[in-house]
Amino acid sequence: MAARKSGLGRGLDALIPQEHPESGYAEISIDTIRPNPDQPRVEFDQEALDALASSIAAVGLLQPIVVRPDGDGYVLVAGERRLRASKQTGMARIPAVIRGESESRSNVTEALIENLQREDLSVLEEAAAYNQLLEEYGMTHGEVGHLVGKSRSAVSNTVRLLALPGPIQAMLVAGQLTAGHARALLGTEDEAYAVHIAERAVAEGWTVRRVEEAIRLRSTQAVGSGGAVGTVRPAAIIELEERLQDRLGTKVKIDYRGKGGKIMIKYTSPEDLERIYRYLFDPSG
Repeated sequence: MAARKSGLGRGLDALIPQEHPESGYAEISIDTIRPNPDQPRVEFDQEALDALASSIAAVGLLQPIVVRPDGDGYVLVAGERRLRASKQTGMARIPAVIRGESESRSNVTEALIENLQREDLSVLEEAAAYNQLLEEYGMTHGEVGHLVGKSRSAVSNTVRLLALPGPIQAMLVAGQLTAGHARALLGTEDEAYAVHIAERAVAEGWTVRRVEEAIRLRSTQAVGSGGAVGTVRPAAIIELEERLQDRLGTKVKIDYRGKGGKIMIKYTSPEDLERIYRYLFDPSG
């Protein structure tokens, strides 16, 4: 199977010229990119890379890497995981933000925000751009929301779509599922079951509410067969779980056991973990 060269739709694709190698957006040859000598990480989780490669094979690379010109090629500034996963899929060219020598970080940030204000971006392209502002430019969900005129929860819920399995992302890009369907599918950590429900929803024309009911039924069955048999979670715990998900922009599970329990926070990459860590120590964002 030939890998798609890019996941960018006509919204960002129109902004990626092919012959502007010094700055701005461009598709560049992967062979011209050299690793960042200041990259502190030398080991990458292969399972996580495989999952990202699967997503790229399904819908393309939604979030461009960041490079800077260096001699006859480029040096990677941000996006090591994306670059490695793209190589796994066999991509020859990759979409990149090229940061010129005199170009400040704020210039690139402003360009990303301007792209987000276009009306023809897909929801996954929007999610990827939000994620880039969060991970690579250190913004909080609240700051991104303020800049693009959306609520913090709207930004958080959109970013969470990037955690969906590749097949579901492909259905979303193809217009077979709506963002509402996709958000409902985030309600289960069983990826195989989520894909199964997504396929049935497409084949049988399910509403968002029906998808939500299927996910809720699965969760109820899991509780009934697990270690906490018969434990009913109070509405206040469920509401708190949802508020934490909105705040942190990721899946949060509260394992309620009466007087105590556990809070489990899902992250999709080391960069995402760092983002959550920063947020927990800066809750005003």
